[in-house]
Order: sequence, then C-alpha cells, then structure tokens
Amino acid sequence: MFTKTAGFRHDSIPAAIAAVRQIGVANGFGVDQTEDAGVFTDANLVRYRAVMFLLTTGDVLDDAGQAAFEAWVNAGGGWLGVHSAADTEYDWPYYGALVGAYFKAHPAVQQATVRIEAPDTPATAGLPSPWVRTDEWYDFRTNPRPDVTVLATVDESTYTGGTMGADHPIAWTHLTPGGGRAVYTAMGHTIASYADPLFRAHLAGAIRWVAGR
Repeated sequence: MFTKTAGFRHDSIPAAIAAVRQIGVANGFGVDQTEDAGVFTDANLVRYRAVMFLLTTGDVLDDAGQAAFEAWVNAGGGWLGVHSAADTEYDWPYYGALVGAYFKAHPAVQQATVRIEAPDTPATAGLPSPWVRTDEWYDFRTNPRPDVTVLATVDESTYTGGTMGADHPIAWTHLTPGGGRAVYTAMGHTIASYADPLFRAHLAGAIRWVAGR
C-alpha cells in the first residue's frame, strides 16, 4: 500500500490502511504500507504480487521510482488504484494509461446509485445493483471506456453535480502490456467507506484479482 500524498490528503487514510490490513488477514496475504517512494526499486518491487496506490495525490515518484515501477508492471505486476490515485502523477503518461483516466472535478459528498456492469468479476462479486452509497463522485478528464472494461458506473440522475453524462464509469479494469492486471475504483473518499462490508468486499476482490489469486 502506497499512501504518499503531494497534494490533498484524505482524512480517511488511516481507516483505509487499517481496512486493507484486515482484508489481508482475512484473505491470507501480507500487507506492507509505506509513504517512502524509495521503496520503488527493482530489487524491492520483485517481492510483491500487487501494489496499491491508496489515496495518493500529486507527484509521488521520482524518475528512478517511475522506471522501476514501469518495469515491474511490464513484467506482470498487478496494480490497484483507489479514489485519488486518479489525482496522481498527471505528467507521467505511463501512469495515465495505467490508471485509465485522470481526475477532473467533483461535487460535494452525497448519496448516489452505482450500477454494476460486470457482476462476474472478483471486484464486483456479490455487490448489489443498484448499489446506493454515499461517496465523493469523481468526474474524469476523459471517459476510459474505450480502453478498459467498465465494472461499475454511477447514475448521474441520482445525485447533483455530475458532468460526464449518461455514461459515467466509476470502477474499471484492464490488462497491462506485460500481462499484469490493473483495477481502478473511484470510490473510497469517506472514512465510513472503509467500514462498509460491501466496499471492503469490492477492495478484497480487486486485490485478489490484480495479485493473480
């Protein structure tokens, strides 16, 4: 779990870290958490099956870290981005392709309805559709759909301030060039999200899938 921030810092980061540690215990995998960009080296990354950018913001890796991370993903590493992972590394084209779309803006935190498009994936198994929940609903600079498999959309008719229109992806997945797996979910702004069994199941399935489990 990489939780470094170089911009806005979410107050939900401690709850998110604790939740992912608990998910690891429940699912039989180890979890390391850091805000030290120096761990992004070839020698260190090879120890991991998956890397999660958890509520990161801004420019969090230097050139050496970026090169090591690209090599690791290109060798089949799995990546999961949560919420403001899309508000991260705007000037790194490789990362832009990995995350799928960059953050543009958001309205106030409010309740909205999520529609599950791909119910048969580990990241969506068992989730209700419609799924009514409260979160901060990101708009993106581009619609990622042409380049990804959309897992879920948010219905803009159920909240105020969305600007993407009738097709508003909110979680998606794709394969990386090296055969690795990437998942991004825009949900997870609020502290309450990390106590929600459904959101935790969403994260747990995504982690297992990107790790090849």
